[in-house]
Amino acid sequence: MIPFLSLKDITAKYASEIHEAVLRVVDSGWYLLGKEIGSFETNYANYIGTKYCIGVANGLDALTLIFRAYKELGVLKDGDEVIVPANTYIASILAITENNLVPVLVEPRFETLEIDDELIESKITVRTKAIMIVHLYGRCAYTEKIGELCKKYNLKLVEDNAQAHGCRFAEKRTGSIGDAAGHSFYPGKNLGALGDAGAVTTNDEVLVQTIRSLANYGSSKKYVFEYCGRNSRLDEIQAAVLNVKLKYLEEDNKLRQKVAAYYYDNIKNPNIKFPLRLPDTSNVYHLFPVFCKRRDDLQKYLTEQTVQTIIHYPIPPHKQNCYKEWNEISLPITDKIAREELSLPISPVMSDDDVYRIVSVLNDVI
Repeated sequence: MIPFLSLKDITAKYASEIHEAVLRVVDSGWYLLGKEIGSFETNYANYIGTKYCIGVANGLDALTLIFRAYKELGVLKDGDEVIVPANTYIASILAITENNLVPVLVEPRFETLEIDDELIESKITVRTKAIMIVHLYGRCAYTEKIGELCKKYNLKLVEDNAQAHGCRFAEKRTGSIGDAAGHSFYPGKNLGALGDAGAVTTNDEVLVQTIRSLANYGSSKKYVFEYCGRNSRLDEIQAAVLNVKLKYLEEDNKLRQKVAAYYYDNIKNPNIKFPLRLPDTSNVYHLFPVFCKRRDDLQKYLTEQTVQTIIHYPIPPHKQNCYKEWNEISLPITDKIAREELSLPISPVMSDDDVYRIVSVLNDVI
């Protein structure tokens, strides 16, 4: 079976450095809030292009803490609206509703899979206070029009950069474009830890101080609690592993882009459709989604041909039971994506033979 993603093989690429890094933490006797997290926060902020990085427990916490901090600072309040793409992983939505804010779902463009910036302005009301863009699949979701709308209506721009480490818009990396960004380092991400891990990046020093306190039980001074906070920390072992893998992120993204280029250039089956091909600077190919009206049959066939695929995401947020009040909302483009999307294997450890075989199998199926 050609695996969708072999985390074991990815980790093996850096095994000796990872073992050394983990052993260094174990031998240090210091496992939280130490030198490794400080080093990673500095290195990742420099890489993304922001003044600050705050390591947290996971990507959902990163987004949730951004909105919570804005509430504590008086920028947001209960009932304020946040515009967000309807086509996204549910974490983007959960971070909003957990803070008693109101998600306003906006359809994507089918050809880009990202939020349709032509639909945003009509959704803005007096209660709209922020736009969240999601760089889904590794594709840059930002447009100049979104930036103009944020300025026109004085809206905060929050980036969900969970799937796009290293992606760019012009000279800026995603994660440095908006007012703040949440990052996930779940093991399967382009920059993945060996467990859950996340971060916030921003240039806002006051926001940083607030998030650090909120993530540390609400405390910036021992036994003194300014907020009713939570415990959300990136541990020393994960930080050490991420420091190792960050050095190779650009190289790994280029390997993903090489696989994607071969798919785009050589899959000729007319029943398989692609999203718009972006320049490599604007797509780091966390996933490679294709679309087929007979998606389930295609997946079954590929499985029979020993090619593992995954559907992202078969049930969109507005169809989930946890948001049953939205179940009757009409979002036809989001529903079409959920109905037809299939993700092909793509990773920095795929062999050329595996890539060639996947293309051959796809071109042979009717």
